[in-house]
Amino acid sequence: MKRSAWTYVLAGLMVVAAPLHAASHAHADKKAEAKAATKPIPKEDAAISHGSVSVHGHAVHYTATAGHLLIRNDDGDATATVFYVAYTADGARAGTRPVTFLYNGGPGSSTIWLHMGSFGPVRVKTLNAKTIPAPPYTLEPNKNTLLDKTDLVFIDAIGTGFSHAVGKAKNKDFWGVDQDVDAFARFIRRYITVNQRWNSPKYLIGESYGTTRSAALSLHLQNMGIALNGITLVSSILNYGIDMPGSDMSYQLYLPSFAAIAWYHDKLPNKPADLAAFVQKVCHFADTEYANALAEGDNLPAAERDAIAQKLHQYTGLSVKYLKETDLRISIGRFRKQLLRDQAITMGRYDARYEGEDADSAGERPDYDPSDSAVSPAFIATFNQYLDHTLHYQHDKPYNVMASAIRHWDWKHSAPGGHGWKMPMPYVAGDLAQAMRENPSLHVFSANGWFDLATPFHATEYDLNHMTLPAKLHSQVHFAYYPSGHMIYLNPKALGELSADLDTFYDSTH
Repeated sequence: MKRSAWTYVLAGLMVVAAPLHAASHAHADKKAEAKAATKPIPKEDAAISHGSVSVHGHAVHYTATAGHLLIRNDDGDATATVFYVAYTADGARAGTRPVTFLYNGGPGSSTIWLHMGSFGPVRVKTLNAKTIPAPPYTLEPNKNTLLDKTDLVFIDAIGTGFSHAVGKAKNKDFWGVDQDVDAFARFIRRYITVNQRWNSPKYLIGESYGTTRSAALSLHLQNMGIALNGITLVSSILNYGIDMPGSDMSYQLYLPSFAAIAWYHDKLPNKPADLAAFVQKVCHFADTEYANALAEGDNLPAAERDAIAQKLHQYTGLSVKYLKETDLRISIGRFRKQLLRDQAITMGRYDARYEGEDADSAGERPDYDPSDSAVSPAFIATFNQYLDHTLHYQHDKPYNVMASAIRHWDWKHSAPGGHGWKMPMPYVAGDLAQAMRENPSLHVFSANGWFDLATPFHATEYDLNHMTLPAKLHSQVHFAYYPSGHMIYLNPKALGELSADLDTFYDSTH
């Protein structure tokens, strides 16, 4: 059969049209996907409520603001909405009154712990080193609030609480050391702009990874023209490099915490009466004889190995046999399982005063952290009740206590003055040191729990004592120690001591 020329032309047009038709559909699909991926930009709104709390016998009347502020990139595009709760004293001159920004760490934790346990006007009633009984829980006025000294702004990191990415951004865009610091700096700048607080004395209080954030944030804010008066580091971690394979530094720096915990649990062969003096002695041993023995590695003579094992036994309560089996190197997980093994009891990581029971006593490490499970339900329940019934904050999504950020975290950190070089793991004491050199009025208060195995105090001492500061600036780094663990405020007595110390800190720094 013969075909006309038009038949071939039409056939060719159909062949060309098919991919064009498919391409148009693909383009439409991509536009739909892009539109779906662009999250709506919410308004900056807030719920306002009022309250009062008695501090040192005087009533402090305050306004509570639970709301959101937008942060934007350098092009002016909104990238995230950040949830915060601010407490501001009524009748005070906001322009010159101190304001403190507070946050927890994780990374990936909301700020529920500091908010409901430390310095706000109310707190969860806690029992010292004991599990908080099942509900109903008690929310009580906080006589140790800092509201008589400073306004307080509790901030939730992006992906936690009600904070989340907007527009074309994703939560993961903010999950990294430097990305997180930049986001917090943009929020603080936005807050002091909206609330006319540029001339207020400014402070940071961060806990755990929040101290990592604070140290780097101090320099980042400084570079934005925002100088700080003071930084409180609660249970610090400023160097993530000490646990790198091949390094023995962690064993050296963790030992004094092991000694304090063995002292608390009455496991020392000859328990001294004075904890602080005993710990100071152990710190000296850790930094001299023990560090030198670890440095010898496999070349350590047998007689010296025996002598070090005997001293470790005196300082930790662990048997000489076990210490030799560990090659004189005690990990945190092993210590938590081993010290009270004869009683079939494990110890908490955040606070080793808390005791737990595993399925069996033969394991290498504990099955869970009793210092976490002892308090988490009470904090979560009371905060949700408080959010609805006191702060009157309307929400249609659950408050996200923990995000999955740590599984996606970008740990690289730009070294200050490093000309673009990024450290594979963050060391931020250098950032803090540079901020202090550039701002000689900046003071640092380091709060430490004796029984904290998450961020042992001697590691903090080492980092803050190796910032190569001149003597005058080094004298502006203040240390304090409390009979508690990572969350110092869980012990009501320790919270009172910490609050009194911070009263003095604020009075002397503005």
